[in-house]
Amino acid sequence: MAKRALFTPVSFAVVALAVLTAYLFIMNEKQVTPERQQQVVPVRIQEAAISEYRDIIEALGTAQANESIVVTPQRQDVVERIYFEDGDYAEQGQLLVELNSREEQANVQELEFRLGEATRQLDRLQNLARENVASRQQLEEQDVLVKEITAQLEVARTKLAEMKIYAPFAGRLGIRRISIGSLVGPGDEITTLDDTTPIKVDFNIPELYFASLAVGQKVTARSSAYPGEQFEGIIQSIDSRVDPLTRSVLVRAQVKNEDGRLRPGMLLRISLLRSIDEAMILPEKAILPIQERQYVYVVTDDNRARQVEVTIGRRKPGMVEITSGLEAGEKVVVEGLVRLRDGVPVSVQGG
Repeated sequence: MAKRALFTPVSFAVVALAVLTAYLFIMNEKQVTPERQQQVVPVRIQEAAISEYRDIIEALGTAQANESIVVTPQRQDVVERIYFEDGDYAEQGQLLVELNSREEQANVQELEFRLGEATRQLDRLQNLARENVASRQQLEEQDVLVKEITAQLEVARTKLAEMKIYAPFAGRLGIRRISIGSLVGPGDEITTLDDTTPIKVDFNIPELYFASLAVGQKVTARSSAYPGEQFEGIIQSIDSRVDPLTRSVLVRAQVKNEDGRLRPGMLLRISLLRSIDEAMILPEKAILPIQERQYVYVVTDDNRARQVEVTIGRRKPGMVEITSGLEAGEKVVVEGLVRLRDGVPVSVQGG
């Protein structure tokens, strides 16, 4: 039986075709791979420039009235008259409440009568003493009596005055806590009185910034109740001690509040301008941290990415100061960093 040939013309042609196909595939891959590596990456850039850097210290503070009291009586008795309504504005010295003072008035009248009588008796004895009819002892005793009644009358008048309650300073009254006929005594709250023009704000500043603080320095206050609005003020006082637990110092500012929109107890965000410098500022998203170093990508004249090491300084929300590594005018990539490598061609996008 004849042996079957190992390589027939057909099989040879199949093998040759397979080899050719493999060769062409490999050569094509070698050409495509560099093209993929050099694929253009779209990026957005920002030109590095020197601009104004406002170094701002921010803190949270609590609004307090310039002057504030809880209005309470000094004596116990029944409320006879009320001369204010909730939320009224009271002038300094304005009468707010009057208590029942009939007993005190009667006591004053009695002592005034006794003083008048004792004074007339003293005058009569003085006239008699000039004629050597009255003794010196009688004159001295009557003089002591006049002084004693005068002192008692002063005490009685003071007690009578305490039955009327006045506003010690001008300000806004709070909610009325009493009614006519109420029995009130020392310590019972009648209402509140707050002077809020200006208003005070207490806030804490880290010890690190202590040297930047000064009485009279300007501050800006913002409240969630008035979005987008700012209230100007100045530092009124700085505490004499640094808190050893928080390592911060208490600062009190005085904020303008002519319209009375800020109320005691409000949470205020305080901004304090520390300094204004000239610095190179970039968006924080342009920084590429690698281990302990910071880098940015710069676009060269031939539209390729070049990785540059930089040194950063101060930070504020969304921005960072560049202290070295860049020159003004260089084009820094701020978007599209993820796909960048050193030397990769880039396409600068507008906007």
